[in-house]
Order: sequence, then C-alpha cells, then structure tokens
Amino acid sequence: MDLVTINRVAHLHPKLRSEVADIIKDIQSKGVDIRITQGLRTFAEQDALYAQGRTTPGKFVTNAKGGQSWHNFGLAIDFCLLHKDGTISFSITEDMNADKKTDWNNVTDSFKKFGWVYGGDWNVFKDNCHFEKTFEITLQDANSKLKNKQVDSQGYILI
Repeated sequence: MDLVTINRVAHLHPKLRSEVADIIKDIQSKGVDIRITQGLRTFAEQDALYAQGRTTPGKFVTNAKGGQSWHNFGLAIDFCLLHKDGTISFSITEDMNADKKTDWNNVTDSFKKFGWVYGGDWNVFKDNCHFEKTFEITLQDANSKLKNKQVDSQGYILI
C-alpha cells in the first residue's frame, strides 16, 4: 500500500481497518494496486462536498449532506487504480495485469467477496469509486449512536 492509502485506512472505523488491508492484499495478489482516495470524512467536509455544484463552484459530486454519508462514520471508501509509476487512474476498462478482466472488476470482486456494497451497482447516482460496509445499521442508527455518545474512545460509533 502507498502512504496515502495507509493513512486513510488508519482513519477508517476500527472494525474495518484490518479487513481493508486484507482486501488490498487480495487485490494486489491479482497484480492490481489501488489508492484509497477517501475514507473518513467529517460532517463539515461532507457539507462542503454537498454544496459543490449547488451553492459553490464545481462539479456536483454527492447527494449526501453531513450525517447522510457512510464516510462520516468511517464505514465507506472511495478508490482509484494506482499504476506502478505512481500515477492514478479512474478507468473502468483498463487491464494492467493483462488477465483479460478489467482491473476495476478485480477490485470490485475483491470488495464484494468481503461483503462490501459497491456504489457502481446502485440504480440512482452510480458511484463507481465507492464501497461501503455498514454492518446492517441505518444512517439514522449511526447518527443516533453519535448523538447519544455511543462511541469508542476515538469517537467511532459502537457497532
């Protein structure tokens, strides 16, 4: 894993950190490498992304305000492909490892094998770079846990 990814994995919900590291190892065993481009996101960061394309300049990127994204609880990641030379790619058709399967599909297969939900499978607002694992709780439950201080010593909701 590159340093950017290591840092982002370290800030995911503690229940997911080692699993994400295992998933990345699984992906790397297929000759593909990724970078985690987003993990934990504060409510303020989420609100700023929500404003983008609405009340601030930029491309529309999310339907979620603060508290409405699994990123806000460290239970979601966004990724891109990482080339050997350090450049990144968001190509869903690339086959760097020449296994006749897109590298993107190698990544999605690995995350799905570990029970993650893939944003590229959504019918509304497809998010090809996104995965989430929510342990079958709702966003309402997650926000309630946060409000009621049902959190660990680092502030992550108890699951």
